[in-house]
Amino acid sequence: MRNTTGQPRFDAVDFAAQYAAFIFLVMLVVAFALLQPNFLNPFNLLNVLRQVSISGLIAIGMTFVILTAGIDLSVGSMVALCGLAGAYVAKGGLDSRFAIGAAEQAGNPVWMAVAVSIAVGMTAGAIQGLAITRLRVPPFVVTLGGLSAWRGAALLLSDGGPISGFSADYTWWGQGRIWTIPVPVLLFVAAAILAHVVLRYTRFGLHVYAVGGNAAAATLNTISTRRVIFSVYVIVGFFCGLAAFILSARLNSAEAVAGLGLELDVIAAVVIGGTSLFGGVGTIFGTVCGALLIGVLRNGLILMNVSSFVQQIVIGVILVLAVAIDQAAMARRGR
Repeated sequence: MRNTTGQPRFDAVDFAAQYAAFIFLVMLVVAFALLQPNFLNPFNLLNVLRQVSISGLIAIGMTFVILTAGIDLSVGSMVALCGLAGAYVAKGGLDSRFAIGAAEQAGNPVWMAVAVSIAVGMTAGAIQGLAITRLRVPPFVVTLGGLSAWRGAALLLSDGGPISGFSADYTWWGQGRIWTIPVPVLLFVAAAILAHVVLRYTRFGLHVYAVGGNAAAATLNTISTRRVIFSVYVIVGFFCGLAAFILSARLNSAEAVAGLGLELDVIAAVVIGGTSLFGGVGTIFGTVCGALLIGVLRNGLILMNVSSFVQQIVIGVILVLAVAIDQAAMARRGR
């Protein structure tokens, strides 16, 4: 919006839609630092970052999806399936699912487990992308079906039980450190930087914003909307596979119940971070802030002995407020 002199006029609603997550994150850090001295303990801060890294990785992929005005409700189930697939390969099958020590040699190299976990995630994402683009089934319905289907596939693959007892090379990816910084945190930061570059400085990134902003106009400008939409579901599948491997390495176990309710945290992080559910607006920086905000909020409330039930209520309220602000900003922009 512009004032009478032709200069851009400050719009508080639009500003809040873009930067509210960062501002609120800073306020939360200050508040918890004053109320709970242990909050700023380096060990606690690194623990928050490590907790956030799993959902944060998937939220990066979800940002691509929501930027195209899509949604993926199946990410939690996909994490369970990918984690079990990678663990199955690492252990060399279900017969040695609990093998430790010398028996681990019956399995396969860690790189093979990572590759399989990511490949399964990308395949699941591709199947959903094809159903959305070729069969023209709404993303909500496709991924809701995926939420059930991938969980069932995980139960089938694992025969209902966990796979655990990985080698030190495997668990290092979830429990190891580089210069005192947890490996999952470094992977999260690297993924966020890469995703930011892709979205902001590549043709594909511009196409993602264009499709989410106005799919019809994007098509008129020779952009293949089907290809872009298919690609973003493959991307979120890639991040689910990577996050699943890291989660199983961190817990030293993979099981079919992994990732239950994870889709709420992921979608909340993206939306609270300022990405519009209607597509075309959002940044990776905002998503990272949204993921950190949820992690800091939960950690601070735990330190203050606040019930986990109250935590869920607070996150739900923040999510609704974020969408309300987004709708108000969209109305101001005349969309």
